Amino acid sequence: MIFIFISLAILIYALVNLYIFSKGWQSLDGVRREWRLAYAIVFIAFALSFIAGRFLERAGSSVFTEALVWIGSFWLAVMLYGFLASVLSDILVLAATLFKLRTLQFLTASAAGKLWTFIAITGLILIITGAGFFNACNVRVKKLELDIPKSAGQLKQLNITMASDIHLGTIIGNGRLGRLVDKINATDPDLVILAGDIVDEDIGPVIRGDMGKKLKEIKARYGVIGITGNHEYIGGVKKAVDYLEAHGIKMLLDDKVLIADALWVAGRKDRSGARFDGSPRKPLKEILSGIDQKLLVILLDHQPFDLQDASSNNVDLQLSGHTHHGQLWPLNFITNRVYKKSWGYLKKGSTHYYVSSGAGTWGPPVRTGNSPEIVSLKISFNQ
Repeated sequence: MIFIFISLAILIYALVNLYIFSKGWQSLDGVRREWRLAYAIVFIAFALSFIAGRFLERAGSSVFTEALVWIGSFWLAVMLYGFLASVLSDILVLAATLFKLRTLQFLTASAAGKLWTFIAITGLILIITGAGFFNACNVRVKKLELDIPKSAGQLKQLNITMASDIHLGTIIGNGRLGRLVDKINATDPDLVILAGDIVDEDIGPVIRGDMGKKLKEIKARYGVIGITGNHEYIGGVKKAVDYLEAHGIKMLLDDKVLIADALWVAGRKDRSGARFDGSPRKPLKEILSGIDQKLLVILLDHQPFDLQDASSNNVDLQLSGHTHHGQLWPLNFITNRVYKKSWGYLKKGSTHYYVSSGAGTWGPPVRTGNSPEIVSLKISFNQ
């Protein structure tokens, strides 16, 4: 099944790149042969870099493999906007033909018009990608205050800081992680939640970069709790979980923990895990069995599907991530259709939900559809 999925993904990737390449090749119809050859070489090298880099880094990281991954990751963003521009150009060609629009005919049919259009679009895509990279590197702190009518022992207020979808690896290394840890610590958290996809794919770059040392610098009164996302399973969930737990993160896989005799935190194994290790996750009712419902109950579930499951089991707060809210515009329109809540706060009945856009990036180190964030939740108890 995984082999079929990977093969299909590579086929789609190849076809999209072929389509973009052909549009660019046609746009360079009037330039010298040497320039068209240079375009072909650069395009093919960039298009192959992501796949080559990801496969080669599994054998061992080097300056060469890291360079391939970086180039290929940026290429994914360029590819998306190149595809959209190519589709738009075909629409404009059709409009110019049907409505005999002279300006469009010049831009889409003449050699000079096609060349200048190609240069302008390429420049715009590079500007969008650069701005999106700058945006992705600047994590914001989202503040949210909740009043929950429950008892929490001696606690009158609880400050939780949540970060999801960090995607530690080749792209997000110690520099970005260090700045993220500083932002988390600046919120003065009682409890820190890492809501899945802490690791990008292969744990190798994380181990080689000794990123666990930075993770251990997170300071919280009641510690750091994490759950698996789908990406922990891609590179081997046991290795990822063992590494994270060895560096101060309590990982909950269909399990729960009582914090300060005041609140319960339950963490679900990611819903995609069964495809990798063959074991389905436990029903939520089974995970929550035996807890005192008079106390605050927090559920961590990486993918925000089946939200009614939490409300029907009397969960007070569910924290999720996974969506990245599309990460690249206009993909947020797709995630808005797939998920009941793609980003932000929601309340159903007495259950509060927050779906984070994530602190890191997957694929391209670029965000154009939203901002990366950590979430600082101040919970007040009024019972």
